[in-house]
Amino acid sequence: MATNRRSLRVPGLDLILLGAVLLLLMTGALLVWSATAPRDVLTGGDPTAYLTKQLVNIAIGLVLMVMVLATDHRTVRILAPLAYVAAVIGLVLVLVAGQTINGSRSWLSIGGFSLQPSELAKLAVVIGMALFVAERAEGRWRHQVGLVDVLGMLAIAGVPAVLILLQPDLGTMLVLAATVFGVLAAAGTPRRWLALLLVGGLTAAVSAVALGVLKDYQVDRFLAFTNPGLDPRGAGYNTEQARIAVGNGGLVGQGLFDGSQTRSGFVPEQHTDFIFTVAGEELGLLGAGMVILLLCVVIWRALAIAAATDDMFGRIAAAGIACWFGFQAFQNIGMCLGIMPVTGVPLPFVSYGGSSVFASMLAVGLLQNIHLRSASSIPTRLLVTPARQLAGR
Repeated sequence: MATNRRSLRVPGLDLILLGAVLLLLMTGALLVWSATAPRDVLTGGDPTAYLTKQLVNIAIGLVLMVMVLATDHRTVRILAPLAYVAAVIGLVLVLVAGQTINGSRSWLSIGGFSLQPSELAKLAVVIGMALFVAERAEGRWRHQVGLVDVLGMLAIAGVPAVLILLQPDLGTMLVLAATVFGVLAAAGTPRRWLALLLVGGLTAAVSAVALGVLKDYQVDRFLAFTNPGLDPRGAGYNTEQARIAVGNGGLVGQGLFDGSQTRSGFVPEQHTDFIFTVAGEELGLLGAGMVILLLCVVIWRALAIAAATDDMFGRIAAAGIACWFGFQAFQNIGMCLGIMPVTGVPLPFVSYGGSSVFASMLAVGLLQNIHLRSASSIPTRLLVTPARQLAGR
């Protein structure tokens, strides 16, 4: 008698990823509150102004995450080109009617709300490249990444990259370049081609400095990175004050809302680009280390999701998101510690800003969507009663 076997499917959220993201969001909100509460110039006299705004950003981000994870995967692939086109249009609008802040024309003002399209462009490039390779691979018994695939992916990334360079936003460009390299590697690009691309990118960077393509303040930041004492009151000021703030924290920190550098306002842009200095000063090595650990958990889960799915689009997209989060976190924390140049990128899930939170939460929603689709295709252990086992013998 044949055994009647039925597979039980157990789709579910990646709770470890979700928990790490929620902890980072809540920690970030507290750090933003601490960094802005003493600064009446920023808050207009309301110490909770930025806390309220960030909580609203988080709430909207959670809604966006749920919308993406609840969307059918076929619809996600249909919407991917539309998301890419929307990101490119946003980058064009920035160059036409954007606001210039800190030397970069990167923001659009819509009804009193500021949006930074370059943040959303990171995700758009990842899913655009992933979709291109997946569409070309479908229907083939064995697909190897060839010259056409590489050129196509570089073209998809190249349009937003050029628009971001025109702003100019060097920090986002560096993150985008690292993300694109990771996507190419995840897609199976031959190592020799990756090496050529890396050499070409470094050559282009050196040429940009030599030919004067970079703005003076950007060059000054790189010089200050190599020698912070070169201009301690100018380009090297941010790095010097950031390192002092982190060093003040010691092992356990000075306590939330009690950081001397933070309360005195010595670190510029502390609620956005330099939010990690608040963690270092007020939560100490243990608290700052916990933030890094949570970020590592997010990156680990993204890579695990990429490894677990047999869908090429999902695998490349998840790996690209991991590269994006990983390099951006390294760049942000590195510039706070003085081991990376100051380029002005937010710390994922932690820094203040709607655009960054929205883009990051959309990415988490996509990761959960990929995980759900992978989990639903994995059968659990077959439940066979002892009676059926006997009948099958």
